[in-house]
Amino acid sequence: MVFEGEGAQGHVALEAEEGGYFAGLARGASEGALYRFRLDGDERLYPDPASRFQPQGPHGPSRVVDPLGFRWTDGAWEGASLKGQVVYEMHVGSFTPEGTLASAARELRELADLGVTCVELMPLAEFPGRFGWGYDGVCLYAPTRLYGEPDDLRRFVCEAHACGVAVILDVVYNHLGPDGNYLGQFSDHYFTDRHKNEWGDALNFDGETSAPVREFFLSNARYWVEEFHIDGLRLDATQSIQDDSPEHFLAALTREVRGAAGGRATIIVGENEPQQTRMLLPAECGGYGLDGLWNDDFHHAAMVALTGRSEAYYSDYRGAPQEFVSSAKYGFLYQGQRYKWQRQRRGTPTRGLAPEVFVNFIQNHDQIANSARGLRAHRLTSPARLRAMTALMLLMPGTPMLFMGQEFAASAPFHYFADHEAGLAEKVRRGRMEFLAQFRSIATRETRKRLPDPVSPETFERCKLDLSEREAHREVYELHRDLLSLRREDPVFSAQEPRALDGAVLSAEAFVLRFFGPDGDDRLLVVNLGGDLGLNPAPEPLLAPPPGRVWRTLWSSEDYRYGGTGTPPLETRNNWCVPGEAAVALAPADASAAGDPAGGGGGEQSEEAEVREELLHEWEEDGWKA
Repeated sequence: MVFEGEGAQGHVALEAEEGGYFAGLARGASEGALYRFRLDGDERLYPDPASRFQPQGPHGPSRVVDPLGFRWTDGAWEGASLKGQVVYEMHVGSFTPEGTLASAARELRELADLGVTCVELMPLAEFPGRFGWGYDGVCLYAPTRLYGEPDDLRRFVCEAHACGVAVILDVVYNHLGPDGNYLGQFSDHYFTDRHKNEWGDALNFDGETSAPVREFFLSNARYWVEEFHIDGLRLDATQSIQDDSPEHFLAALTREVRGAAGGRATIIVGENEPQQTRMLLPAECGGYGLDGLWNDDFHHAAMVALTGRSEAYYSDYRGAPQEFVSSAKYGFLYQGQRYKWQRQRRGTPTRGLAPEVFVNFIQNHDQIANSARGLRAHRLTSPARLRAMTALMLLMPGTPMLFMGQEFAASAPFHYFADHEAGLAEKVRRGRMEFLAQFRSIATRETRKRLPDPVSPETFERCKLDLSEREAHREVYELHRDLLSLRREDPVFSAQEPRALDGAVLSAEAFVLRFFGPDGDDRLLVVNLGGDLGLNPAPEPLLAPPPGRVWRTLWSSEDYRYGGTGTPPLETRNNWCVPGEAAVALAPADASAAGDPAGGGGGEQSEEAEVREELLHEWEEDGWKA
């Protein structure tokens, strides 16, 4: 162990211990001391694999950090469980112009006021270069220098808890980045060739010498909870965490995270492309005990419905009403059927799982970047259709997740970006182009010539949010605020009760979801992604109001404040009239007090005349003169 810098102690010899470890006491080493390791006479010095901070990046010296020096003020915080959460995915480096944890912390109160309850931070483990997504992390215990000091992360979490917001951290336990990864110099046993991994060498979680490897990564999971009060983890690409041990690494991780929380509630969410619901089962049932999984099925169906494009991994979706009804009822759409894009079966049954375990989203970091131009959903569809889809996502019984800037239709794109040295940079460019070539619309020669350069600083800078657009795009911001308020405050939409929902297809582009409340206090969500729809007749029992009651409009995506043109009553004397590209939430009202627009046996004047008379009355009440 070699100390560096002013006041350094020089060398400290490490003595061999059991299990392949070495230890030594560095007397007098204090907060801020810099050090590295010399391995077996190697002239090169290496950073600590468990370094708490790398002020000069992953190739530089490690710094001694005192984890007990920070004064926490969140003693009353009880943690968070997944049910009831509204997740907000954040890339710290591009969330604010400064790109720091300190500047991001100043926005937490605004996020809480919007209705966000849980911030999901994209990976923070130290990685090389000046910018990056963070999925090439190499110093897993060191929050990257690019966003501030370790105590800046502690302040961020402390401020989030003061605002009533949980914080979970995206971690990568399926591979390490190619640049700055020195684990192989410390031991030959961290990696294995027994398993395949699309991003490099697989981690050795199940070999004869895997116990210290498992301990290294399990300790990392505990570390974020214990030393930073993180409320849980989002696990990247869990299908690539391969382990044939009696206790799978993920089951062990779940147990360790719960224990590290010391009684506080925690959230563990996985990304799992094959949709293996075993991950959600408790350990006693042979599962891994995760709380939730990302729902790619909902995203893919939503994007096909919004854009009309069904290519590459979207090709097994039609964006049809039945897909959204089934997603609302069952979570995953593929639960063992053939998936032609992969030429195999995909998914596992979801029976018995609670609605909140399915994390639904219209946008996330991967999917926006995969649009070639890094365009967000509002650039790929009509405003009205996106308002309707947003309402569906935010009112469904699953757990909704927003990607930063989605709430105000951010003009900034979100590209893939990673700052690497020249040789690796060229491989990144080629790899990115090959991945996007699966999309027919991107694989054209014209488009491939214009793909953003992932290693260019300008590509990264273009992705930074302009938070003043909260005001400039106020209609979109208020749409999200009102929907989150409705989800939070309405007793039926907020319930997330199992099997308390049914749905029906109304047309080729329209459907209805009925949320069953106590004593007939139901809610309807009518979603029409096509043109105006007249239902006459309307032989669908889910449209019938509770006995003695009528439906009244509770919320509409066509509200004028959101950029819409208003919403007349859906149920009329001409039966149901559903506006095009709209979502309308309805609640029951007393028929005698509210009147029954669908009853009356014809009346003495036309419905059009009644509407004109009502409008004139409203204008006069508002001070207008007819």
